[in-house]
Amino acid sequence: MTGYLLRRLAQAVPVTLAVATLVFALIHLIPGDPVEMMLGEGAQAGDVAALRTELGLDRPLLAQYAAFVAGLARGDLGRSLHFDEPVATLIARHYPATALLAAAALASALALALPLGMLAAYFRDGWIDRFARLFSLAGVSIPNFWLGPMAMLLFSIHLDLLPVSGSSGWRSLVLPAATLGLALSALLTRMVRQAVGGELGRPYLVTARAKGISRTRVALLHALKNALIPVVTVVGLQFGALLTGAILTETIFSWPGLGRLLIQGIRLRDYPLVQGCVLLISVTYVAVNLATDLLYAWLDPRIRLQDASAGGER
Repeated sequence: MTGYLLRRLAQAVPVTLAVATLVFALIHLIPGDPVEMMLGEGAQAGDVAALRTELGLDRPLLAQYAAFVAGLARGDLGRSLHFDEPVATLIARHYPATALLAAAALASALALALPLGMLAAYFRDGWIDRFARLFSLAGVSIPNFWLGPMAMLLFSIHLDLLPVSGSSGWRSLVLPAATLGLALSALLTRMVRQAVGGELGRPYLVTARAKGISRTRVALLHALKNALIPVVTVVGLQFGALLTGAILTETIFSWPGLGRLLIQGIRLRDYPLVQGCVLLISVTYVAVNLATDLLYAWLDPRIRLQDASAGGER
């Protein structure tokens, strides 16, 4: 397992560097001049040139890239052009809220999808299976930018059950997490239904039932574990989608997370801030995929053996 982990870590390093390079290139393609936005349209040319020199934006692009990479090696993400604070400080202030929102959305999606998908697989073509299929179709079809305002209108304005926006306590987390997690729960429900349904007819489960093991025990201890292998892959891939989807959800519900900070940075042409936010989201995505690989290898030891044999052949 240690060798498998080291190989995956070695693969993650060039991926992270490539992501950092791509982020730097894309950010500098955004139209607009951050210096002119900071000083206003009526600023004198001399003041604009002086501030551009002070911020290092007058240097060649390759020199700026070299300084960016050198800063990353030291753990320095630069200084925000607009807020005049270290980008790392701003991110540290807002990232926990985004992580909490994404974790709550993932937890709510799993809490709904696992039992619903298993029941749909067990009672295939029954009413609960039809409901699960309808829920899966509706969940992946409803966009967050429509679901969020509708949820606010119903639960906050008409029923007055939950806060409209903000982050004042756990009640403020319910609507954003539900909005963000709906599509994932619908996708996972379909995946669990298909995976568990495919396992139920396997000979080893028939043998287990013939030995007198209860149906519930067979489902939870045998069928579910093997069915989780494709589900874990989808969860790992979709967690990155939760982080990017949180940008829109945080804007709708005024959630003080990394998404709102990123939108502010883009609007203000704050290059260091946007670079830091996008880079952190990308690194989080890489880290989650690494964790998914490790969990996948734990669930299916054949993955480790195949990887080790492939490495030995090379």
